Amino acid sequence: MIVVRPKPLEEILEFLHGRRNILIVGCDGCTTPPRGLREAQTYANLLELAGKLKGENFNLKATTIPKTCDSRIAYSSLVGQLEGVEAIVSLACGIGVQVLNEVFPEVQTYPGNDTVFNGMEVREGGIFEERCMACGSCLLGETGGICPVTMCAKGLLNGPCGGFFDGKCEVGGWVNDCGWVKIFDRLKQLGRLDLFTKIRLPKDYRDMQN
Repeated sequence: MIVVRPKPLEEILEFLHGRRNILIVGCDGCTTPPRGLREAQTYANLLELAGKLKGENFNLKATTIPKTCDSRIAYSSLVGQLEGVEAIVSLACGIGVQVLNEVFPEVQTYPGNDTVFNGMEVREGGIFEERCMACGSCLLGETGGICPVTMCAKGLLNGPCGGFFDGKCEVGGWVNDCGWVKIFDRLKQLGRLDLFTKIRLPKDYRDMQN
């Protein structure tokens, strides 16, 4: 199972400032505590109240996805619900947030949770990519839904090193994509390159142990 904890509402309000039509998306998958439709509806109510205290007038809707980390299920579940939606807040783990950003690049998805622990589930066959280290301090809202901790081979938090060439990373012989080039391209697409130059302090990995 994947253990998550809610992000502070103040952080979510910063993400959503200036947006109006927001979709809260729960996940019926493997997160714990549960983050399904009931939790998404409750979260929408809390966010509406918190927004009013800050002068925001959100139009909030809530839905859920059976399994957010499956791109096909995620697409089929939401494709008919996004008309007019300006932002998504996902209650899935960090992997689910990244899936929604990839499947629906025209609408930015923000994390409603911090992912703090990944439990092992035994599977037969299949290939899996590591997309979330459960660092306990999710940066996906600042990096366009692409995780620098897992997508950058060196785990850099403030842009690329000097070893990338033509969008490829020196680690492994310039075969794999540079995570920070992907982040730059994504933020440029979103019109948020101001976030690219934001200075981020080193992570406190003690969060992974709490």
